[in-house]
Amino acid sequence: MPPSHRLVPKAMPDVPARPGTFRRIVHIFKPYRRKVTFVATLILLTSGLGLINPLLIKSAFQTLLGEGPADERLTTLFWIVAVMVVAPIVSGLLGLWQTYINNIVGQNVMQDLRNSLYAHLQHMPLRFFTSTRTGEIQSRLSNDVGGVQKVLTDTASSIFSNIATVISTLVVMFILSWELTVLSLAILPAFLVLSRKVGKVRRDVSGQTQESLADLTAHMQETLSVSGILLSKAFGRQSYEIDRFRKENHRLSQLEIKRTMVGSGFFSLVGIFFSVTPAFVYLVAGYLLLRGRLEQSPADLVATVAAFTTLQSRLFFPMGQLLNVNVEIQSSLALFDRIFEYLDLERDVTDHDGAIELDPAQVVGEVRFDDVWFRYDRPGRERPEDERLWTIGGVDFSVKPGQLVALVGPSGAGKTTLTYLLPRLYDVDRGRIQIDGIDVRDIRLESLGETIGMVTQETYLFNATVRDNLLYGDPDASQEDLVAAARAAHIYDRIMEMPDGFDTRVGERGYKMSGGEKQRLAIARVILKDPSILILDEATSALDTHSERLVQEALIPLMSGRTTLAIAHRLSTILAADTILYLDKGRIIERGSHAELLARDGAYAALYHEQFSDGRVETRCEDGLVLASGEVIPEAL
Repeated sequence: MPPSHRLVPKAMPDVPARPGTFRRIVHIFKPYRRKVTFVATLILLTSGLGLINPLLIKSAFQTLLGEGPADERLTTLFWIVAVMVVAPIVSGLLGLWQTYINNIVGQNVMQDLRNSLYAHLQHMPLRFFTSTRTGEIQSRLSNDVGGVQKVLTDTASSIFSNIATVISTLVVMFILSWELTVLSLAILPAFLVLSRKVGKVRRDVSGQTQESLADLTAHMQETLSVSGILLSKAFGRQSYEIDRFRKENHRLSQLEIKRTMVGSGFFSLVGIFFSVTPAFVYLVAGYLLLRGRLEQSPADLVATVAAFTTLQSRLFFPMGQLLNVNVEIQSSLALFDRIFEYLDLERDVTDHDGAIELDPAQVVGEVRFDDVWFRYDRPGRERPEDERLWTIGGVDFSVKPGQLVALVGPSGAGKTTLTYLLPRLYDVDRGRIQIDGIDVRDIRLESLGETIGMVTQETYLFNATVRDNLLYGDPDASQEDLVAAARAAHIYDRIMEMPDGFDTRVGERGYKMSGGEKQRLAIARVILKDPSILILDEATSALDTHSERLVQEALIPLMSGRTTLAIAHRLSTILAADTILYLDKGRIIERGSHAELLARDGAYAALYHEQFSDGRVETRCEDGLVLASGEVIPEAL
């Protein structure tokens, strides 16, 4: 199927962050603004408490080196030390409270982000999923969202906390000595410029890393699924798949090392600068003192330098954190861009304002296709007037309530696509499809889904119990309802033979069950759903003769009283259809009953004779003709 140019995201180019990314990151915190305000208040309190000890250090030195009675100075020192002990304890408790509230906010934001992304993906059209690898989608939802967790839970409070600490510390440092403060900050602008450049490199590498991780996740999802394992074993390609995994895993490892080292080298340089700066403070202070250029006494100078270097250590850590945050934010923007890229994908099949809700009990089941046209790559990109480019072209037919209409024709004729248009898995490009006279585009999607039931050739079962898979059709079904549906689908006896009956797990994609058993379980699931309109998409084409007959028997109660569209390659499954439509290249070229189409001796008759004639009838039995394949058809046909 051709990919959609509007729905499939591309690898991220080496460009700045998407416009509005910062605003959108801030916006996701909006529901928790009260908690964020409370966290900010706690941050201000802890920042203020953090200034107490450096100032008390100066007072302690002045007390020790000053004049006055020893007892008085000792008493003063005692109270200074007491406050120095209490302040960190209070600050630590407030910091712990801040961390708790901050994590609540961060985890709630993460939860909202996951919910929004998953809900958006659930409403994406089928076009998106047929053009995007499942592993890529899973990587966006788990790896990318998980990758921004640190930013969401820590960064916002870290920025505010560090800014408050830096500002308050700088104010006190300037009061103590503006000369030493200027010395301490002299090289800071260079680090700010460097951190921005390092952050950009980290962002680029982070984008490449997440793309590699998505590729690795997709590879694992494809090759470690039951289908993937069966394919690799059947073709003896285990070594090939292992080699592919190792190459992608090596690429991911190299990118992770690069991402780590880009930041580590920068922060090592920052750490070295911050570590040696106090030595220069001592040098400058000593030089000024020895040259007699200070009016302070030696005792005051010692007290000032002691307090100043303490404040320096308090300043450099948050400054380093701010530089770190800048780099982390730049790298995290790549992840946010990937998340927002998915959230911004267009949903071209949506409910419009005023869409109605169908009452299942009131649905009669009349279906009308009125001059329906459809193509997978949207009209306008090529020559829309060229009818050869359309998958479905000018299809027009109606199905009366309770009738069975069969769709036959060669592979690629558009039969499955036609059935996808009725439940709006895709929207028509021209014409309209109606249910009971209502355009399906005027019906709410969930309501439309409740009205239509589908049984496809490839039955999907969850890795859960038989009961859970059946209840997907009707979550409120009772045990009696489950038994009745299972009996109607001719699967009840097989369920009772299983180790735990209805509580038996069916395995990944139902691989513990045979193809026929899975189909009958799917039929029971649709019976529980009780839709007004039924779509059967080659429900028996992949089964052996015995399983096919069981499934056909199970379909009888399912189709009874329901409007049914059935696709079949084996004509024996649809000989009793009210109307048979023969499609070729997206157009209906023949229509009528089985007898009418045989009498016409056209494309359908040729297909019929190919399947049921030419010496393939081996014998007769009470029920009719037994073919070479083992199929039995009424002899009257």
